[in-house]
Amino acid sequence: MENTKILSYRFDRIKPDSVEDYLAAGGYAGLKKAITMNPEDIIEEIKTAQLFGRGGAAYPTGIKWEQAYAIPLEKGLKYMVCNADEGEPGTFKDRDIMAKDPLMLIEGMTIGAFIFGAKEGFIYCRGEYPAIQRTLRSAIESAKKAGFLGENILGTGWNFDIQVVSGAGAYVCGENTALVESIEGKTGRPRRKPPYIKNAGLNMMPTVLNNVETYACIPWIVREGGERFLSIGTEYSGGTKLMCLSGNVVRRGVYEVPFGTTLRELVEDLGGGIAEGRKLKFVHLGGSSGSCFPESLLDTKICYHDLKKNSLSLGSGAVLVVDDRQCVVDYLKAVMEFFVEESCGKCTPCREGNQRILEILEKLSEGRGTTEDLKRVKSLSQTMKNTSFCGLGQSAPVPVTTLLKHFADEFEAHVQGKCPCGKCSMQRVRG
Repeated sequence: MENTKILSYRFDRIKPDSVEDYLAAGGYAGLKKAITMNPEDIIEEIKTAQLFGRGGAAYPTGIKWEQAYAIPLEKGLKYMVCNADEGEPGTFKDRDIMAKDPLMLIEGMTIGAFIFGAKEGFIYCRGEYPAIQRTLRSAIESAKKAGFLGENILGTGWNFDIQVVSGAGAYVCGENTALVESIEGKTGRPRRKPPYIKNAGLNMMPTVLNNVETYACIPWIVREGGERFLSIGTEYSGGTKLMCLSGNVVRRGVYEVPFGTTLRELVEDLGGGIAEGRKLKFVHLGGSSGSCFPESLLDTKICYHDLKKNSLSLGSGAVLVVDDRQCVVDYLKAVMEFFVEESCGKCTPCREGNQRILEILEKLSEGRGTTEDLKRVKSLSQTMKNTSFCGLGQSAPVPVTTLLKHFADEFEAHVQGKCPCGKCSMQRVRG
C-alpha cells in the first residue's frame, strides 16, 4: 500500500528551520487564510474534519477548541501549550515532526493563538530531545524574522510568541495538568480536576493544550477545508495518522496512513511482516499503557470507532510487534518495571499497585506463582483502574489485563512451573 503524505509531505525535503523552504513547499498558507476568517468558522472546519487529539486521549479537537473559545479572556491572558513530551515507550512520531518540519507545528499553534487571542505559547519538549529543542528554537527565530511570529504578525497588529520548555524525563508530565505544573517550575504531579485547564491551566489562566501531531494537522485543515480532511479517513476519524511501528517487524519506522487502513496492512505491507520468518504472537497498541491483542484482531481498521468496537484504543499511535519467541510474563515484567519507575507516587493505588503487580509477575517467572496470584493481579488491576488519581495509574494495568485475557493458558502454565517459551528461570521446588 502507498504511504500517504500529508503531515510527512515535507519530511527530508526542506531545511527544517528554513521559512523560505517551508513557504516554497506550501507552508503558512493556512495561517494566511486563517487571519482572513472568523475564529468561529475556523473551529467549524476543525469540527467538520473529525480531528481527534493525537496524543492518546482522542478528544475531538473542534469541540475542545469550541469550549475553550467560549471562555472569556481574563486579564488579557490565554495560553497555547503543546505537549511535546512524548514519553510513551514505542512512540517517536512527534520527534519526526519537530526534527523535520517544526514550522508546521509552529504554524498550527499560531492559528490557534489567532482564534483564542493568545499572546504566549509554550512547547513542552522532553529533555531527552536536546537537538530537537535547538531545532525548534531556531525555527521559532526564523518565523519571527519572517513576520510569521512575534510582534505584528503579517501586519495584523497581533502579537504571539512561543517558548520551548525542557522537561526532565518524567512520564507523568504527559498528563496535561502535570505538564503545566512542570512549566510553572513545580514538581510534575497531576492536579485535582475540576477546574480543567481550559478554565484554569498555566498560571491558573485559560489554557489550550494539544499534542504536537494535533497542532500539525491544523494548517492543512484550514488551507484545504474540513470536508477534504475528513474524506481522506473514515466518517468517524478524519485525515491521516502517524503510526510508530517497532518490535519484531522487518521495516520499523514512522508511517503516515489514512484512517481506515487496517493494522494488518500497516504491519505486513508497510512494515514487511514479522522479522526472521517468525509468527506474530501479539501486538501492543498505543504504547506501554495500551492493549495487547493476538493476530485475530489484526484486521481491525485504524479508526477510533472500529478500535473501540473491539475494546482497543489507538493511544499515541505506537504499534509494537511481538513474535512467538517472547514470553508474556517476561514481557509484562519489563512493562511494569517502567510504570513502577514512572509513577509519581501521589496516589496509593498507582504507587503500590504497580509494585505489587510486578512482584507477582516475578513470582510467576520464577515458578512460585499461584492461581490466587492471578486472581490478585486481576483485582489489583481493577482497583487501579477505578481509583487511581490520573491516567497513568488508571491505564498502567491495561497490558496486564489484556494479555491475561488472550493468553490465559500461558499464565496457567507458569503457575504449573512451565514457561512455554523457555524464557523464564523457573525455580519451583516441588514437595
